[in-house]
Amino acid sequence: MSSPKGHVVLFSYEGWGHLRPLTVLAAKIVKARLTFVTLLTNPKYLERVQTEISRNFDSGDATRDLIRVIAMPIPDDSTMLNRVGVNNAFALTYKQLVGGEPIKCAQSGIVHNPLPVPTGVVLDFFAKAPMDIVRATHSVKIYAWYTASASFIKWAFVSSGDPRPKIEAKIKETGKTFDEVVNEVVFDTTGEVLHLPGLPPMHDYEHQPQEMFVKGAGGQFMLDGRSFLKECDGLIMTTPEEYEPEGIADIKQWFGKTSRNVYHLGPLLPALDDPKASAEEKSISANGQEISQFMDSVLKSHGPQSMVYMSFGSLFWSVEPEKIWAFVDVLIEKKIPFVMSHASAFATVPDSVKEKVEKSGLGILSKFTPQQSILAHPATGWFVTHCGQNSTIETITFGVPMICWPFFADQPSNAARLTDVLDVAYELYEVRNGLGLKPIFRNGKVPVATVEAVREEAARVLENAFLADGQRKRENLKRLRDAVLSSWSEGAVRNYLWMP
Repeated sequence: MSSPKGHVVLFSYEGWGHLRPLTVLAAKIVKARLTFVTLLTNPKYLERVQTEISRNFDSGDATRDLIRVIAMPIPDDSTMLNRVGVNNAFALTYKQLVGGEPIKCAQSGIVHNPLPVPTGVVLDFFAKAPMDIVRATHSVKIYAWYTASASFIKWAFVSSGDPRPKIEAKIKETGKTFDEVVNEVVFDTTGEVLHLPGLPPMHDYEHQPQEMFVKGAGGQFMLDGRSFLKECDGLIMTTPEEYEPEGIADIKQWFGKTSRNVYHLGPLLPALDDPKASAEEKSISANGQEISQFMDSVLKSHGPQSMVYMSFGSLFWSVEPEKIWAFVDVLIEKKIPFVMSHASAFATVPDSVKEKVEKSGLGILSKFTPQQSILAHPATGWFVTHCGQNSTIETITFGVPMICWPFFADQPSNAARLTDVLDVAYELYEVRNGLGLKPIFRNGKVPVATVEAVREEAARVLENAFLADGQRKRENLKRLRDAVLSSWSEGAVRNYLWMP
């Protein structure tokens, strides 16, 4: 192997939908050109990130050694909504990188030798504080790592207008603090009908169809994302052009006005048919082997495409969990086998639900699930999903149609595109609450939103999903999947990414 040139630093906040595709990007970079890569992460994610990276390499592939994963000294109380400790740890670690100092991994204790000064940096597009740290340390190109819908980005972070003057006026008017006002202003809605590229018309409030347990620093996140996108040197997106060409064209046009590039690199996944990659993913789930055996048994007892997989990602959960359990009840009543992930810190599964699921013999409840392995299994027929971008692209790539249960931000955009534009999914409307109880522009529906309404809707959707209507959506998705898979090659990274 010839000598590596350059050094790329990657960093994302801890949401798994942001972090997981970043591990694949690291692998794509070193395979496309011999370049050192340092991926900075949270100690609690170290093992999972290392395993995820290894899924992209054959045993003995020396290029894997070009990637090092370093857990930063992040306080235990740091979260996605409390980033001070993370940002401070990034500042310390990045200055060590640039200063040519050895760096000790905060989780493993391994001391990593100095590497050349970073020649490129990829940061989570919410990571404005880390961006400022890098800029203050040395001159290097910084690229935004964007893991959400292309159709959503320009409205949410550009054309909706800068909310800072409104925030300042509100503070003067009410005497409240910035923290008290920022969410109120940033997430305010007027009922405006939005015409976003590639989407049916939607009211602005339709991007908040569920109440959140806590918005916390959500408003500050939006402000940080707005500033980051204006100041970065380019944008790296995880979405494939075949999924949302209009949204990608729109954001490319905006970035092009300042002579900056947009790179759409999705889907960022390990080899879909690699047994090693599947085995390693299962190894990081405590229930991985049990889930695998369950799916094999479902395939024998119920046949192909007979199982439902449910997951709302690593962060999201309903403030009305009784609606989730109502959906589970319908699955059991219809004798539909299922696997359900409940990874969110807000998720609590009542003992009564655990007992009911166990007694039925139809389902598995798991804190963390090997999602790609589940989607790849021939028993899996439908995916009940929050429509986060990473889950959306994964399920398209594996050809599993969706039942959409969006919560916030770009998730409703994805749900609308999947159901009304591409016709590869159903959307659940009765699960909504809060602003989600207002009229839905594209179909005129006004959710009743009772538990009984959820049960009725779930029964109707599941009935259709396993009949001719669902098969039509599956065939539509197969065409989209084939287009997405045919578009990607290693040259996509080699030819137009910024690598030194």
